[in-house]
Amino acid sequence: MSAVSTDIDPAGGGEKKWRRRGLIALAILLPLTLAETSYDSAREWLHGEDLIARDVEFGQSVPFGGSDWRLADLRGGKAGRLPEHAFAIIATFSVTVGNPDLQKQWLGCKVMLTDAAGRRWLPDFISGVSLPDGVMNCTSAIFSGARKGDVITVGETFIVPEDAVKTIRPAIGLGSERPWYLRFQRPPK
Repeated sequence: MSAVSTDIDPAGGGEKKWRRRGLIALAILLPLTLAETSYDSAREWLHGEDLIARDVEFGQSVPFGGSDWRLADLRGGKAGRLPEHAFAIIATFSVTVGNPDLQKQWLGCKVMLTDAAGRRWLPDFISGVSLPDGVMNCTSAIFSGARKGDVITVGETFIVPEDAVKTIRPAIGLGSERPWYLRFQRPPK
């Protein structure tokens, strides 16, 4: 007497059938799983990067992050203790506050410079160079207590290589607007 009973076909047909079904399910579920996990990562990446430029003419004011932004000035030269073939650049923006909740609207505020080759520069400290009086950086502006209708000046200092000086353009990125960012035309000479 045998106490062991199996439902598997002695010829092995049932096991092969389930193995095939498992491989087909794996071929379907694996790409779906990868797509699901990648979707969240891609969405997060898109909302964290300044990818799509909105070009703005010099002197034009554009609504962005609940306020109106206008490039006020872009100037530079040799100053402070800079490496050879490097220039200090100061970019300033005149901003008319629309939505006074700057802590929400301007979260992740990033002033940057771009050039014709697609390079980007973020603000940098330059010994001997400071922002003009009354100019705040993004963080200071966010916590300034500005009210609707107030006009504030936001700016940053940069170190840029000499070969990029003629093509640099200031840009603004805000967390509430990403993946879009504003890229301003240079002032006329």
